[in-house]
Amino acid sequence: MSYILGLTGSIGMGKSTTAGFFRDLGVPVWDADAAVHRIYAKGGAAVEPISRICPDATAIGKVNRDVLKDWIARDKSALKQLEEIVHPLVAADRATFIADHQEAPLVVLDIPLLFETGSADKMDGVLVVSVDAKEQRRRVLDRATMTEDMLDSILARQTPDSEKRARADFVIETYDLDSARAEVVKLVERLSGGNHA
Repeated sequence: MSYILGLTGSIGMGKSTTAGFFRDLGVPVWDADAAVHRIYAKGGAAVEPISRICPDATAIGKVNRDVLKDWIARDKSALKQLEEIVHPLVAADRATFIADHQEAPLVVLDIPLLFETGSADKMDGVLVVSVDAKEQRRRVLDRATMTEDMLDSILARQTPDSEKRARADFVIETYDLDSARAEVVKLVERLSGGNHA
């Protein structure tokens, strides 16, 4: 039976990089965002049910995320309708991944909204990656597509970092990639070796 580690962290905290460190060590990593891309892609499980609630969003056999965003912005009920379709499909994708890797001593589930969706309770342990607010803003605003307003809007929807850290079983700070990688190595050894304390 695998140890299921939930990996999360607010935008700009280094979550994707940290997930890569686990992959480099041969740990199976399930990515919630990638699962959404799979079910939205041509032939994906979400295409047909989304076409029933927002036909414009599935014009060429796959889900157009830009059309969905516009619909969500216009219609207050849209997000709830969408979540009722997407969340069970993503949960099924996750369950299949865990079942396919049950021989692995450690499985990492990379879930950006781990606390926000109530998924933290389903994990054996939770790892939060973190940096201070100033470094977070610097990293995120370095992205060409990001503005201060967009960042503030994203942060308003995310559980505050201080709360995530308080609720986590493990915290890795990602200021320095070499030390973050070393922390991941130690954690993998600890959780894969049956020493889960």
